[in-house]
Amino acid sequence: MRILLVEDEKNVAAFIRKGLEEEYYTVDVAEDGNEGLLVATSNEYDLMVLDIMLPGINGIELCRGLRDKGIKTPILMLTAIDSVNSKVEGLESGADDYLTKPFAFSELLARIKALLRRTAESVSELSLEDLRMDLLSRRVFRADKEVILTPKEFSFLEYLLRNKGRVLSRTQIIENIWGYSFDPNSNVVDVHIKFLREKVDTGFPKKLIHTVRGAGYILKVEDVH
Repeated sequence: MRILLVEDEKNVAAFIRKGLEEEYYTVDVAEDGNEGLLVATSNEYDLMVLDIMLPGINGIELCRGLRDKGIKTPILMLTAIDSVNSKVEGLESGADDYLTKPFAFSELLARIKALLRRTAESVSELSLEDLRMDLLSRRVFRADKEVILTPKEFSFLEYLLRNKGRVLSRTQIIENIWGYSFDPNSNVVDVHIKFLREKVDTGFPKKLIHTVRGAGYILKVEDVH
């Protein structure tokens, strides 16, 4: 799952990003409203977290601008202003939920999960053949064997499962798992594919992770003779 965080307070942004990445989310961060608008309209996200008090265009204007462009991604607003009028303004601009600073990370996480559950594509389990991923418990099984993955490996495999049968380029994978600012020339994708193959495919007759030469990678069922 990919989240955009638009927050100008660097310590707050770093705190939220670290916490969400530990929960297996991929997080892009923009530090002002103008950058947020550019990034939000250039990439696809599962959810956006917008601070209201931003340099450039504020969070209210940003949210309204995104809705005017037809972007329906769930939006959670953050603000240090605890007033009914401020909350009403945020919700009327198109936000789906509202959280006042300071907040406990556990509440932020609970609200994010609740918003993601509302989306039509939200599911609790992903699978292909005998590979099963439980999104609630964050556990993966191949046949009856549990596959132990790092957070990044879990996110990578989740992205492959959500796009099973589709060829995904290295650029697509990097943007969705490591974020749009990550070095596209890095070999991080190949390294993680190697680890995933060792954990998911080794010892099973049917291989699921395949390389499409010159194009990228695909998750599909294929018999090995």
